[in-house]
Amino acid sequence: MAVQSRSGSNLMQTFEITREITDAITKRRGHVHPHEQFDPAKTALLVVDMQNYFVSEDEPTGCGPAQEITPNINRLASALRAAGGAVVWIVTEATEEANESWKNFYETLSEEGAENRRKVLVPGQSAYEIWPKLEVPDGDTHFVKARYSAFLKAPGGDLEAILRDAGIETLIVTGVASNVCCESTARDAMMVGFRTIMVSDGNAAYTLEAHEATMRGFLTTFGDVQSTDQLLGTIGRRAEAAE
Repeated sequence: MAVQSRSGSNLMQTFEITREITDAITKRRGHVHPHEQFDPAKTALLVVDMQNYFVSEDEPTGCGPAQEITPNINRLASALRAAGGAVVWIVTEATEEANESWKNFYETLSEEGAENRRKVLVPGQSAYEIWPKLEVPDGDTHFVKARYSAFLKAPGGDLEAILRDAGIETLIVTGVASNVCCESTARDAMMVGFRTIMVSDGNAAYTLEAHEATMRGFLTTFGDVQSTDQLLGTIGRRAEAAE
């Protein structure tokens, strides 16, 4: 059973690791959390698509529960910066190149939806901007993608190379939607060799069922799923040990 807490008008989505899940994963690999320990200074927080287009309920594509994860993203970002880690703000842009080369995606949208995406998911439009309740100081990294995964044909360049050059070994993935861009990015991160953690209460989907399915699938096969408090505990302990 998923644990839910009400904040404002939306339910925060999270994920409970039940006995059934624990038993299945332990049988497969001997332990539940493969990445309980990590070096915060070699870790990057990826914040995926927390733009007005995907978060604001004023937008037809807005995901209400994404508003509720904002405090957790801010907490993780602040702690990781203080520990010497990196924060990467990943946004989606409806680029001309993607409009042409990714036509199969646009065919899955209504004509109105496709037209609106091309019109507003571009620099200079309010829908493109990062959700205003997120704290984005100077010094953080910004990266533009055009498809679901930030590791695939991104106009922002080669995300893997950027992270490697910064000495990053572990990725913590947050954002919206859990089962679309966040999961696509997290899976690809694992496939190219990063230790990858999805945050159970730092991602949001349009339905609780989709969120839970993503968390379970990722934890079972691809990497780790931890809560904000779990991650903050690890970051804090490593910081104390370094003093």
